[in-house]
Amino acid sequence: MAKKPPRRTAERILETSQELFNRHGEPNVSTTAISAELNISPGNLYYHYPAKDELINALFSRYEQSLNELLGAADEAADIESAWFFMHTLFELIWQYRFLYRDLNDLLSKNRLLETRFQAVLQNKSRAVHALLDAMRNAGALRMPTADVHPTATSMVVVLTYWLNFEYVRDPRNALEPDNAQAALLRGAHQVLNLLVPYLDSGQQAHLTALADAYTAAAPVA
Repeated sequence: MAKKPPRRTAERILETSQELFNRHGEPNVSTTAISAELNISPGNLYYHYPAKDELINALFSRYEQSLNELLGAADEAADIESAWFFMHTLFELIWQYRFLYRDLNDLLSKNRLLETRFQAVLQNKSRAVHALLDAMRNAGALRMPTADVHPTATSMVVVLTYWLNFEYVRDPRNALEPDNAQAALLRGAHQVLNLLVPYLDSGQQAHLTALADAYTAAAPVA
């Protein structure tokens, strides 16, 4: 049987960089550490990515592409169960690229390209959340006055963007470890959707609680 060809070096560099950035935080990982982890020379890494910012930008491009594909489905979430699944999936994607959010202010202060692209990400998130709220309102699942839509959407985007920072501050040594991922994502999804509780009927409120309980029961114990 023919052996599978080895993964291209550039791909291995990206995967390892993402893993190290997520584990230790981007500011704490040097290109020397990345090359050592890969057992390649710093010159080999430099050949593929001449600067650390190029690594970060390449990883951000992957995140951005996956995010935009997911956000495009926001208007299909017409009830609380669909909204829960959408938010949980969104948090799972954010978790995969959590270094971007953990070190967000530091990254933006050093990388002008990332600064402008992250502003676009916020705009796209806001449009998607507005689409989700409109879909739920049109389906009768959400009784929200028009005047409340924009401030509620903004609050939801803020929680989406900074929830992992909150988790990190709450428990810096453990919060962003892989074993704690599921619990952190559940708390984040529930926190976002709790903003909708005043506008849900009693049945939808009960269903949201049941969804959170079911996911929590199924989550592995760290």
